[in-house]
Parts: sequence; structure tokens; C-alpha cells
Amino acid sequence: MTRTARPGVTTAPAPGSGRVLSAALVAVCLGYFMVILDTTIVNAALPALRADLRTGVSGIQWVVDGYMLTLAAGLLTGGALADRFGARRMFQTGLTVFGLASVGCALAPDVAVLIGARFVQGAGAALGVPASLALLHAAFPDRAARARAVGVWGGIAGLAAAAGPVLGGVLVGQAGWRLVFYVNVPIAVAAIVLTHRHVPAPRPRPRRLDPAAQCVGAVALAALTLALIEGGHTGLTPLVIATAVVFVAATTAFVVIEHRADDPMLPPQLFRRPAFAGGTVVGLLINLGFYGELFVLNLYFQQVLHYSPLVAGAALLPQMGVVALGSALSGRHTARAGGPRRTMLIGLTAGAAGLLGLAATGPHTPYALLVAPLVATGFGMSFTMPAATTAVVETAPHERAGLASGVINAARQLGGVIGVAVLGALLSGGPASFLPGLRLALVLAGASFLVGVVITAAAVDRSANVPAT
Repeated sequence: MTRTARPGVTTAPAPGSGRVLSAALVAVCLGYFMVILDTTIVNAALPALRADLRTGVSGIQWVVDGYMLTLAAGLLTGGALADRFGARRMFQTGLTVFGLASVGCALAPDVAVLIGARFVQGAGAALGVPASLALLHAAFPDRAARARAVGVWGGIAGLAAAAGPVLGGVLVGQAGWRLVFYVNVPIAVAAIVLTHRHVPAPRPRPRRLDPAAQCVGAVALAALTLALIEGGHTGLTPLVIATAVVFVAATTAFVVIEHRADDPMLPPQLFRRPAFAGGTVVGLLINLGFYGELFVLNLYFQQVLHYSPLVAGAALLPQMGVVALGSALSGRHTARAGGPRRTMLIGLTAGAAGLLGLAATGPHTPYALLVAPLVATGFGMSFTMPAATTAVVETAPHERAGLASGVINAARQLGGVIGVAVLGALLSGGPASFLPGLRLALVLAGASFLVGVVITAAAVDRSANVPAT
């Protein structure tokens, strides 16, 4: 059955207002699965990668953060490109770039080349992620159905996050760390083919790009990441101070440019909407806590408890396995509750409790005592994320759907960059300082979720309404 073309959307088979599962949803989610898989599968490979390429903690931090940095820096431009040139075209282009860069990562002879290829991977992901949400926005005109579709989209991301540590452990244990990048290639090809055949293409909307703002925004993010990673290892050196100054200057320039631009990349007036601003900040905070925790906990399992990569990945299954369930339930709960506020409050509270519970971890803590906090952390993050996305995307004007999805995803990736840089830096001392640093990192992760509770209570209400079904 086909539907009549709506303004701005080509005629194509698409789900009805009450039907969510479709080939279009599978295609979009498959590409997003690949992007999220690479944020967790690499963590399982870090000790092996570090030994093979002879790099330190800062080197492996850049392997993780180089990807997330480029992804965060490029998401706003990716959203603008999706609006201007078409979401389906940008989605397929992003998948192609990502797949080719994955081959470059797998063939990297040293850590510098690997980090460079990770930057390119992030650029491909930055083109694809905003377009994926814009495609869902077009494919599901009914708002309640769209909320459920976003929940499925988040659930697939949760499945990817859950599969990453275990799949990474298997691949590293059996064939080495390079295979964790090769695995992206068949996924990218399948997503490109399915998208071409089954995903309706929203009509491009004329927009001018904002290269000046994009450049200074990328400089600001790069300077912040460099200052956080290097500052955690070396202290306030001239390099760290200089990059901090560059960050402040570039951020100021970005704000000035956007206020003066006729068609800004990031319209300042969007942030006058409380749900948009609040949801964006919450997106940053949950990734700061979650991905920072994931980074330090992987090192704890492998370096303190001496787990193999496979066992370390399996140890994270209680946390990662519940992510898919939490994301799927989030969309349903948001649709029934009539808005994202209550969903976000429940998820943030649960996540904070889990992270603070993990802060009691010691060198001889029985693993069984970690299961409940791991489950609470994974459920809390995944239950919050789709609701925060809904708060942002539903509050923005329809013609800004690609941009709004770029904003929330940029905030989330920036949160991941900060979390890995700051929390990872707390583990940079010798073995004697590892456990105190780990506990402090987990307390800070829990605190980020608690701040999210306060912001949600103050800013997010039914202005991002989703009708119940």
C-alpha cells in the first residue's frame, strides 16, 4: 500500500500512522546501529590496540574522542546539509564515507593514521545521523507513531551499544583489533541498499550554509578536547592554557557570528524555547556520564580485575543489554504520557542511582554487587535519550527537523567527548591513584545525571507534546 505524497515528501511506500515497523525504519536504524556500534566496540579493543601501536592513555583517548569530536563538530552542518540537499542523499553519502574510513582504520600502521581515519569516520557519521532523524520525521507524520519510531531508533542504538563490547571482545580475542573496523563495511553496504529501495526522500528545503560558524565551532570543540585530554595528563602547561584561550575565543566568535547571520546554522531563537534548550543540555549530560563511565569501567575490568577483552565485554552486558529495552519503552511511555518530561525524570533518576552505586567499586568487589547498578545506569540513559530527542525535535519548526536533530546529537556527542576526556584523565596517574580516580569519575558521572533532573524539572514540559495513543 502506498500513501499520497505530502508536501515536501516524495511518494513512496511508508508506514501508516499506526504502523511503526517497516523497511524504511529498518534501513534508517541499520545506519544508526553502525554509528553507535563504533562508539562501544572500540572500547573493548583499547588495551590490545594500545599494546600493538605502542601508545599511551592519551593516544587511546584520542582514538575514542577523535571520532566523537568530529561527529559533534559536524552534526550541525550535517543537519543543514540534510535540509538543503535532501536527507536521503546525505544519509547515503555519510554511510559511504563511514564505510571507507572504517577500512582506513583497519589498515592503519600507527596510532596517528588511526586517529586521522577516526576523524573521517566521525565526518561520515555527522552526515548520516541528523539525516536519519529527518527521514524518520518524514516517514512518520503521526506524532505518536513518530515517538514510537524514535524509541525503536533509540532501541537499535541500544542494541548496538550492547553488542559492541561483546562483539569487540570476540573479534579482538580471535582475530585482533583491526577486525572491529572491518565489521562496519557490510553494515554500511546493506544500509545504503535498503535506503535506496525503501526510504522516502523529503524534499530539500532551500537554505544557505554557514561556513564561518562551522569553522569556528569546529575550532572551539577541538581546542576544548585538546585542553581537557592534555590538561588531565600534563596540568596547566602553556599548550593547555593556549588551547583553553582558543576555545573561549572561538566560542565567543561563534555566538557573535550566529547572532549576525541572516540564516544562521544554529538560530539563537531556538534556545529561547525551554524544552529545546533543556533537552539539548540533558543530551550532553547523559552522554558525559554514560560514555565517561563506559570508558573508565572498561579499563577497570581489564587493568584492575585483569579480565580478557571478551570477559570485560560480557561483564558490561547487564548494563548494555538493558539499553535496547529502555529505549524502546521510552518511546511508548512518552507517547502515553503526552510528552517527554516524566520519561526524562524517571530515566535520569535511575541513571544517577546506578552511577553513584558503581562509585563504591573496589579491587575486591564481588561482581554480583555491580549488576544492579549496571542495569540502573543502562536503563536510565536509554530511557532518557529518546525522550530528550523528542523534546528537542518536536519543539523545533518542521522545516528545521534536520537542524534540530543535528543539535541534540551534537550535544550528545560533545558530552561523550567531555566525559571520556575528563573522566579518563582522572585515571592517568599510577596504579595507586587508579581506584580513587575511578570512584571520583563515577561520582561526577552520577552528578551529571542529577543536574539533568533539575534542568528537566525546570525547563521541559508539554511544549514538546506528543499525543497519547
